[in-house]
Amino acid sequence: MPYRNTDHRLDEIDRRILHALMTDARNTSASTLAAEAGVSGATIRNRIHKLEDSGIIRGTTAQVDFERAGGKLTNLYLCDVPVTEREALAHEARAIPGVINVRTLMTGRRNLHVLAVGESTGDLRRVARLLTDIGIHIEDEDLLEEELFAPYGPFDPEDGGHAPEANDFISLTGDASVVEVSVQSDAPIADLTLEDASERGILDEETLVIAIERGDRELTPHGDTVIEPDDIVTILSRAGGDADALSAFRGPQTESSAG
Repeated sequence: MPYRNTDHRLDEIDRRILHALMTDARNTSASTLAAEAGVSGATIRNRIHKLEDSGIIRGTTAQVDFERAGGKLTNLYLCDVPVTEREALAHEARAIPGVINVRTLMTGRRNLHVLAVGESTGDLRRVARLLTDIGIHIEDEDLLEEELFAPYGPFDPEDGGHAPEANDFISLTGDASVVEVSVQSDAPIADLTLEDASERGILDEETLVIAIERGDRELTPHGDTVIEPDDIVTILSRAGGDADALSAFRGPQTESSAG
């Protein structure tokens, strides 16, 4: 499947979404994630769409216990195939009735893993014969007893005991930096135009707003653009003073807790 965006860089909101979906995709709602991340539900839905477009999220599937679902057997085939034919054989294996998962490994023997479900051992032998018929050498196989899953720890927003001050941060050459931050409802800049914020000294001359994400829209900032709560704003700080640059977008409560 082709993906439109292949150069997506994860920020704190993206990682929060991925961790929640890996933990329990069925019971994860955009509104709950939005409340936890301090952004709007539209922003969360927009981020999920972008993660899908880039191929980072490739759908959500149910984890089925086939033994309980009718006493079916699940078998894992550990196979060895030529590296040059690995991808093509993987697609052929996936088309075999009963096969539910195929994994390819980069190097070494047993570089193709095939998971299949059958009503009986006869069904599993049939899958084995079909795998052999298309040129796949089965080195070993065994019935699967249990498969455990866990979310990826570094995506956990609670890991480390506190939320990061900015969604993302990039240090550029010299002292400049690019910071992505969510606008808090009680932030000094909330509901002001960029021109008003500059005139009042809320934005200094070294801080430039270069992009705004609002729900499912991406805005190009101008002097008369109003910064709204829940906006995700990308700023360029020429002086590299990211803490000072962020203060305009964070509320007093956030500032005091950060200190």
